[in-house]
Amino acid sequence: MSKDYQKVRDQLVSEPKIWLVTGVAGFIGSHLLEELLLLGQRVIGVDNFATGYRHNLGHVRSSVGEEKWQQFVLFEGSVTDFDLCLKAVKGVDCVLHQAALGSVPRSIDNPLDSNKANIDGFLTVLVAAKNSGVKSFVYASSSSVYGDEERLPKREEIIGKPLSPYAVTKLVNEIYAENFAQVYGFPTIGLRYFNVFGPRQDPDGAYAAVIPRWIKQLIDGRQVQIFGDGKTSRDFCYIANIVQANILACCADNQQAKNKVYNIAVGESTSLVELYNYLSECYSEVARKKPAQSEPAFMDFRPGDVRHSLANIERAKELLGYQPSENVCEGLKKTFSWFYANDPGRTTVS
Repeated sequence: MSKDYQKVRDQLVSEPKIWLVTGVAGFIGSHLLEELLLLGQRVIGVDNFATGYRHNLGHVRSSVGEEKWQQFVLFEGSVTDFDLCLKAVKGVDCVLHQAALGSVPRSIDNPLDSNKANIDGFLTVLVAAKNSGVKSFVYASSSSVYGDEERLPKREEIIGKPLSPYAVTKLVNEIYAENFAQVYGFPTIGLRYFNVFGPRQDPDGAYAAVIPRWIKQLIDGRQVQIFGDGKTSRDFCYIANIVQANILACCADNQQAKNKVYNIAVGESTSLVELYNYLSECYSEVARKKPAQSEPAFMDFRPGDVRHSLANIERAKELLGYQPSENVCEGLKKTFSWFYANDPGRTTVS
């Protein structure tokens, strides 16, 4: 853990805040909730359970214990409901806006739903926070905004044309945030996530992210499917790094850090073939046997997918004090172990 993050955590323990986490039952939102409750914070959550799960909240409750769980209040509903957002944000110090319909393929299949959740929802929460005088507003953007910009590593000031409706929605979020700073003097910080993974990420469904989907396929003894030739690369980022970045951003007191977007990643590139090999090693280590299917199946490339993605994270390091605490291999081991231990089709690892 970096000294900067430890300092912020210590300060929060001594001087608790009230936080609003949208999408609180989702993968990222539930991890933010867990960390904040463990730090003794009071947390308001909003979720309509479109992509979030009640069992994620159950995992958090078990982790933090009943006493800390009492510091959490849930508003069940959509972030497009302005009245609900006004109620949820009342008296809040910090907003962590995570609610969205993720997935490039999902947005291509249904751009209307993505627009409503990701743009209408974002603007609704933003206006509610501004009207309520919230001190700190941090929102989830995405590396997808880099679009067809091919230069690596990705730098915040250079983006290309979006390649999917999802990318468009995240770019619009950034434009709205910049506009609210100019027009209303309302400060925000945007975090461009790069391929987040970790425990509690949904492995099922047509739009499941690659890492939980592959882990589930390996555990089930099914053949892993790779879209493309396997040379596609990503900057995979473990969830603990995302949690750190959100809390550092919300607590940033340096005015130079405000009204900017930041790449949140590890700064390392991993190809899909390398990822498959890492996960196979994790399976052998955790399950103490070789995967049932030793070779992946290569499928057609998916429309809207970016070929390569690698982040420059110097801005986040310099202005937020961000320092990744987990690299890809470390995160994959923890993630695989969690999924294996919580797989309903088998007994827990001894």
